[in-house]
Amino acid sequence: MNAIRNEFPALAEKTYLNTPASGLLSTSLATWRSEQEEAFLAHGSDYGQAIKLIESVRDRIAGFFNTPSDTVALVPNFSLGFNMLLDSLPQGQEILLLENDYPSVNWPVEHRDFDVCYAKVDTNLEKNIETAIAEHRPDIFIFSQTQWLNGLQISEDFLHQVKAYHPQMLLIADGTQYLGTATFSFQNSAVDVMGGSAYKWLLSGYGNGFFMIKEAAQKHIFPKTVGFNSSEGFGSPPGASRFMKHWEPGHLAPIPFGSMGQSLKLIEQWGKAELYSASKKLAHKALLAFIEKGRLAEAFADRKQHAPFFNLKGDQALFNRLKSAGIVVSQRGGGIRVGFHFYNTEDDLQQLLDFL
Repeated sequence: MNAIRNEFPALAEKTYLNTPASGLLSTSLATWRSEQEEAFLAHGSDYGQAIKLIESVRDRIAGFFNTPSDTVALVPNFSLGFNMLLDSLPQGQEILLLENDYPSVNWPVEHRDFDVCYAKVDTNLEKNIETAIAEHRPDIFIFSQTQWLNGLQISEDFLHQVKAYHPQMLLIADGTQYLGTATFSFQNSAVDVMGGSAYKWLLSGYGNGFFMIKEAAQKHIFPKTVGFNSSEGFGSPPGASRFMKHWEPGHLAPIPFGSMGQSLKLIEQWGKAELYSASKKLAHKALLAFIEKGRLAEAFADRKQHAPFFNLKGDQALFNRLKSAGIVVSQRGGGIRVGFHFYNTEDDLQQLLDFL
């Protein structure tokens, strides 16, 4: 673990518990990025080589999340890809959202001509979703698999149950706060469409994200976005573009997307299953400690699944004191959000607990 922590110089200066806002940059990734910039500076662009790099990133994502490469599209961030996706859906459909979900999830839906209904987000989240589905019979359920404010997480088992009872309902998920916290197989999941930005738990820096769309779901989605990069060549008509290439209408930036590929490669080399297991154990220890200190609602302890981040009771004064003490967190939803990734340790947790 020390070798992995040494990859992240920021950890030497502060107690970094802010991965839900932004993951850290590793030394290995920074070195790779610097080498790419130096090569561009010295030799100019070799876009043929860049295309090979982009395709290797697509393959890396496919392997990391267990899905065919031709179900993966590269996008600069979740928000842009999601807006393209919504413009590809027939308007007037009934869409179920979660109350107070991430703005980049709810706002684009609410801004378009859809009939929208909501399920309340609390410790009875799954029951609330079932009730909303029974009442409104939505065509599509769009949600963040992990809630950005408090780490509430919708389990894979529940989503499989929803899909079994409502096979025609599209499940579209934002995985930005989920992917990179646990092993995930898109092919074996109940979700039809999963997108995410990679700057948080996937530690890839800014300017990179992706969408995965199952082949069966593609029959219900009609993309309008197109550009030269969507085509097979200059002589190809726009209508001949492959489905997933509609999400990539222009040139893709090799260094940001290459950064995602390099970061996924590093996580695999470090042993992602073991890393996820360690962070899960640390997060559970934190959960029990926060409840004991009265910083977290006890009802959270009754949930079987929770992300490795939490929203603690705390005001501006506490946030300012944490900041002064070099403990990096974020203010969200009237509280203080703290998160634990695989580069965090029990010492990091203890520093926070001692301070509280």
